[in-house]
Amino acid sequence: MKICIVSDSHDNRAMLATAVSDARDHGAELVLHCGDVIAPTTLRGLPPIGLPVHIIHGNNIGDHMAMFHVIKKFPDIIHYHGMDASLQIGGRKIFMVHYPHYARAMALTGDYDMVCCGHDHRFIVEQIDNIKGGQTTLVNPGTVGGIGKPATYMIGDLDKMEFTERFVPTDQLVIQNSDPVTPHT
Repeated sequence: MKICIVSDSHDNRAMLATAVSDARDHGAELVLHCGDVIAPTTLRGLPPIGLPVHIIHGNNIGDHMAMFHVIKKFPDIIHYHGMDASLQIGGRKIFMVHYPHYARAMALTGDYDMVCCGHDHRFIVEQIDNIKGGQTTLVNPGTVGGIGKPATYMIGDLDKMEFTERFVPTDQLVIQNSDPVTPHT
């Protein structure tokens, strides 16, 4: 099973919808959003694409009430989990959280096949040796909103546990906030 992993859309609904649409065209069947949606209206471009979306919030939470109203309109498409999520997808145990340090700690437990995070806008695929003697894959898709870095997302093949960085296809009409920003720590 192929999935799309995004994070840090930061209100950029055009980039988010473009990435999810591109991922669908490359075989993705589901989307994981690792936080910092911010404006709930950013999600309105996703239901027409038709992929189920699992979302957590990050440090830029936005308007909870508005998020509830957007999600309520699309209960079969948008699934909002709050601060973090533990999911079973494609035969894999997956944990989602926004913060990389929290993600690394959860990967160390060995309770999950994959742990996804965002926050620092850095693309990462790393094998973490866990306390159960195995390895957990830690992934961060970068920033789909193009905040301080090029807009990226990830396609993951859960059967092979392979993850590919993809740049969001853009044209001159899409505004990208790619000026350097203060790094998150």
